Amino acid sequence: MPVAAIITMTATMITTTDPRPLLHLLAWLSPAFPTGGFAYSHGLEWAVEAGDIKDADTLRDWLEDVLARGSVRCDTILLRHAHRNASDPPALREIAALALAATPSRERRDEALNQGRAFVLAVAPWTDVPDEMPYAVAIGAAAAGKAIPEDDTATAYVQAFATNLISAAVRLVPLGQTAGLRVLAALEPTILAAAEETKTATLDDLGGCTFRSDLAAMRHETQYTRLFRS
Repeated sequence: MPVAAIITMTATMITTTDPRPLLHLLAWLSPAFPTGGFAYSHGLEWAVEAGDIKDADTLRDWLEDVLARGSVRCDTILLRHAHRNASDPPALREIAALALAATPSRERRDEALNQGRAFVLAVAPWTDVPDEMPYAVAIGAAAAGKAIPEDDTATAYVQAFATNLISAAVRLVPLGQTAGLRVLAALEPTILAAAEETKTATLDDLGGCTFRSDLAAMRHETQYTRLFRS
């Protein structure tokens, strides 16, 4: 075969990767996607009032725990299993029920369901997802429906979660935008590790040990003044 033909074939193979799954993922986990994520602080509002979070360092420490050992770890496990079972409606419903049963407070349950409902409605132009899916489960199922790789979806979900809470902290502490970006940059190893650690996790591995974060979510329900819904 002529050398020119080999070069042409090689160039064709390199450029045939479909960019659409990446576009879908970027759109769905963008802050502009209408899931209402800006309205939820995941208990962080109470943590700021209580003095647990008062600057960039304490915010980073709080988020490191939530990402590695708390609710985000559980959500990412659920997302992965929803991705794998997207074509099995009974199994997907069981995962959704388990996700709701695992929420430690009413506000956490509402946060998962309300964002899930909003996501299902917003993602309809791309793909169908069953109703009443918690947010992480809905993302996993939608990503599978559009052939978005599971690992990419998990990593993007953890990153988007961290970004949303940093945005809340910028308003609540308050922090400057630059300080918030420094926290996000510092969290990159934790984000990647959280996504990787859940790769082989089973549903029996659900659980966490961030009790202060769970208590913050419960106490936020009766907080006197609130900007956020959770």
